[in-house]
This record gives sequence, structure tokens and C-alpha cells, in this order.
Amino acid sequence: MTNPAPIEDVPIGGDTIRLGQFLKFAGLLDSGAAVKEAIVHGDVTVNGEVDRRRGRQLQFGDIVAFEGHRVRVSP
Repeated sequence: MTNPAPIEDVPIGGDTIRLGQFLKFAGLLDSGAAVKEAIVHGDVTVNGEVDRRRGRQLQFGDIVAFEGHRVRVSP
């Protein structure tokens, strides 16, 4: 059994951020096209569940995972 990746805190500097924006901001993906593709294909999870909405509003404490990386939205 493999241990899950450590969680990296990524401060967003505001109250909320959209999932698509956060994926780029956190450095998990580098373009809007890549974000759209990853989300549409179900490769991104939020709090352990696949979410296919680029515009989903994330809040502090939400954990986003993509390709073995896990990042938490922090203030």
C-alpha cells in the first residue's frame, strides 16, 4: 500500500478561487487548455471526489489532487 502524497498548502490571498484558476495558480497545470482537458477527463479530485466543474468555488481547507500531487487551499 502506497502512502498518499504529502499535502502542500497554497495560499490564495482571497476568500475563494475557482478550481481551474487554482490548478494553474498552484502550478499543477500550466495552461487553460490543459486544465480543461484534465477536468473533463476526471483526472482532478476535490476533497477525494472527481469534480468536472472548472468554475467550482474552492474554499480554505479544500484539497485538490492531480497526478499524485495534493494541494490545500489556504489563506
